[in-house]
Amino acid sequence: MKYQKRQKAIILLADGTIFYGKAVGNKQGTSFGEVCFNTGMTGYQEIFTDPSYFGQIMVATNAHIGNYGTNEDEVESDSVKIAGLVVKNFSYDYSRPAADSSLEAFLDKNNLLAISDVDTRALVSYIRDHGAMNAVISTEVDNIEGLKQQLAEVPNMVGLELASKVSTKEPYFYGNENATYKISALDIGIKKNILRNLAKRDAYIKVFPYDASFEDLAGFDPDGYFLSNGPGDPEPLKSAQNVAKEIIKRDLPLFGICLGHQIIALANGISTYKMYNGHRGINHPVKNIITGKGEMTSQNHGFAINREEAEAHPDLEITHVHLNDDTVAGIRMKNKNCFSVQYHPEASPGPHDSSYLFDQFIENIKKQKALV
Repeated sequence: MKYQKRQKAIILLADGTIFYGKAVGNKQGTSFGEVCFNTGMTGYQEIFTDPSYFGQIMVATNAHIGNYGTNEDEVESDSVKIAGLVVKNFSYDYSRPAADSSLEAFLDKNNLLAISDVDTRALVSYIRDHGAMNAVISTEVDNIEGLKQQLAEVPNMVGLELASKVSTKEPYFYGNENATYKISALDIGIKKNILRNLAKRDAYIKVFPYDASFEDLAGFDPDGYFLSNGPGDPEPLKSAQNVAKEIIKRDLPLFGICLGHQIIALANGISTYKMYNGHRGINHPVKNIITGKGEMTSQNHGFAINREEAEAHPDLEITHVHLNDDTVAGIRMKNKNCFSVQYHPEASPGPHDSSYLFDQFIENIKKQKALV
């Protein structure tokens, strides 16, 4: 526990609302992004490194963050992706034997501004009532007007293309090159645990940059195609939508998660929209319409697909529904080898109820190979 006097800090929302706190450690500065909250009780390190959170200021609803430290193996990308962190109680000390560092050291290494001692219950309640909006966290507590002016210039998440900020620059391989199945994956913000789940199902994956063409992906001669999760608005990602259209046209095995799910919807002429405050947590209830079973799921998205358009589409079937608000959580094409979900079956962090979806993808690949 640190007892030195800490710097005062604020979180200023786009509508002018201010919540007060203190800087974590000795770090000072200012950071901008869309404010959002995650209800997960564990998995903060995986959340902070999830590319889908790029450009967002994360509010943790769990009252204690940092108490189990960090482990270098528990990351979903090569660096922290959130724009800033807001917590109630920040734990400088940690007690987990498997940890190799403190969260403070981890954040310092990644140059991330974090503030604590914020009334996060009040902040989350405010976001729920007033919707997600841009915000700034800062130790410049005497420069409110200047911060407001800077905040007004931060672009809105609607129409914002962010996949290029987190995607790999060059193709790379993951898994055993002698594996039974080959998969081409389009990286629009892919998480490492997705690759782990595919690899442990006897797949060798080639990961391509966000702007790769269908011809690029097909050049690997894959048995199946995967569209990853990722940040930002799916609508501007025209290249990814064209890739999905080409895969679907050829009736090749295709699986999409989160942003990839939205890309598949757009490729079928179904629109997407910005949600009021999004789904972010590891206990979201989803119903599988096909089996009638319920699943506890890990979710992280601020956009969703239009349900009325999906229901009216002659070639699509809604397979999963979010039980909190009836939004579409999964679709499949009736006449093509293609399906997708809005949540995270790789669940890092989160429950494993939905891991069967990776098995389903491999089964689709097996059936396709049997026909060739």
